[in-house]
Amino acid sequence: MSETVIREVAKNVWTFSRPFARFGIFPIGGRSTAIKLQDGNVWILASTPLDSQTKSTLDTLGPVRFIVGADAVHHLYLSEFKRAYPDAKLIAPKDATERVQDKSLKFDGVWGVDSRDTNYFSGFKNKDVAFFHPASKTMIQADLLFNLPPTEQYSKSKSSGKVPGFSTFGPSSWLHSKVTSALAVDNAWDFDRIIPCHGDVIEKDGNKAWREVYKSFL
Repeated sequence: MSETVIREVAKNVWTFSRPFARFGIFPIGGRSTAIKLQDGNVWILASTPLDSQTKSTLDTLGPVRFIVGADAVHHLYLSEFKRAYPDAKLIAPKDATERVQDKSLKFDGVWGVDSRDTNYFSGFKNKDVAFFHPASKTMIQADLLFNLPPTEQYSKSKSSGKVPGFSTFGPSSWLHSKVTSALAVDNAWDFDRIIPCHGDVIEKDGNKAWREVYKSFL
C-alpha cells in the first residue's frame, strides 16, 4: 500500500505528501507539488519518489513539461522524474546541480547562474527558490518555512510523525523564527496559502504566517 497522500488543494494545484525522516531520525515529511498550467502542461516541484500513484495522477493531469528542484538539497528524485519525462525541462539551483548523484543529468536552467529573480534566496543556506501561483494565491516552497508536525504526510504511515518531547515547529513557534536565516522576501506576492515540502499545508493566512517567521528581517 502506498504511503503517498494525493489531493487537489486548489484548482489545478496537486500535492503528493508522504513520510520522510531527516537523517532517518527526525520526521519532517516530504511533498511534491504539481500545477496544471493554463496551456494544459504540467509543472512539478519534484521532491518525493515517483511511485505508480504519483505518476498515474501526473499523466492524467497532462504532459509534464517542467521539473523543478526547489533548493540545494531537494535533488534526490530529479533523475527519476527526468527519466520518466525526458522531454520536460529540468531546472534547479546551482548547488543542486552540483550535488546530484547522476552527473549525466542535463539542466535546462540554473538559478544562481541564469537568473537573479527575487524568488531565488541566495542568502539562504539551502539556496531556496519560492514560487507563486496567482490563480490560487498559493506560495510553493521547500525549506524556507516548515509547518510541523507533518500530520498529513504521515497519515498513511504507522508512525505518528512526531518527535517525543517536541511539539511543533511551525510559523508561530519561537524556535522557527530563531533558526531562520533568510535575508529577503518578495512582499509583492499576494498569497494566502503556503505549500511547504515539510509539514502541513497552511490553507489560509499564509502571508501572516510568513511574516511571523521572517519578522526579524522585515
